[in-house]
Amino acid sequence: MDNVSVVTMFFLSGLNETANLRVALFFLTLLFYSLILLVNISLVAIIILDKGLHEPMYILLCTFCMNGLYGTTGFYPKFLWDLLSPAHVISYSGCLIQALVMYSFACSDLSILAVMAYDRYVAICQPLQYHSIMSKQRLMKLVCFSWMTPFCIIATNIFLTSRLKLCSPYIARLFCVNWIIVKLACFPAETTVNGVVAYLTIIIYVFHSFFIIWSYMYVVKTCVDSIENRMKFMQTCVPHLTCLLIFLVTIVFDVMNMRFGLKGLPQTVQNFVAMEFLVIPPITNPLIYGFKLTKIRNRILGVLTFKAK
Repeated sequence: MDNVSVVTMFFLSGLNETANLRVALFFLTLLFYSLILLVNISLVAIIILDKGLHEPMYILLCTFCMNGLYGTTGFYPKFLWDLLSPAHVISYSGCLIQALVMYSFACSDLSILAVMAYDRYVAICQPLQYHSIMSKQRLMKLVCFSWMTPFCIIATNIFLTSRLKLCSPYIARLFCVNWIIVKLACFPAETTVNGVVAYLTIIIYVFHSFFIIWSYMYVVKTCVDSIENRMKFMQTCVPHLTCLLIFLVTIVFDVMNMRFGLKGLPQTVQNFVAMEFLVIPPITNPLIYGFKLTKIRNRILGVLTFKAK
């Protein structure tokens, strides 16, 4: 059993049914990844270079886009390489790092959305105290919290996985998933702690979702009697709620697929469900904010007008 459990490489079998489409998928994926890089880097650059956008809401948006770049970097370069490679393999350590990057990205997204909800709650429900509450020091603490806490939580999950003896090197996915690796363990009894910590992680981020909903319940209640607040809600909160809805739908599908499986569906559909959170939010978030938030839209139009001249 000890000899069988020594796994140094993983074989990813998610692409086995797409052999005839790999060249087309490569160019489509390359185009899509280039677009993700373009819109996210553009928004980050606009916010960093324009001092008029150095406000909490825009700094959090910048953090949001940087996190999108971090997460997609953990998936797309390796995926593009696999599309052109006859063998879809990844080293043991590389697999754990990929799982760490992609799921710390997903958890960080929800943490940033929670901080953004708190920011909108303070801005609309307590406008007179907004600048004292959302000071630069507190904002930096919240940004660090939204990055470091998810990273540490997911790193704990990955560490627990690294201690397991595995009996199979085959992963039926396009990329490495921590829970799929856990299910490859030779001795299921050893995975009890992994399961407990995984469910605690899910509970923590479910509470994040409840906090966001609670924040917006108060925001909506405040906006009902004020035309000015209703306009502020439509301009700044609607993009946030749209991004939140897109993110939660993609994550719920991924968790259901990971925990319960979608065995009745074709492999291609399972692949799309598994990678939704790496495809849809990173491209829609900057586009939604870029077109909806007036200040950012004006900056983009200003740049385009200047270049046209």
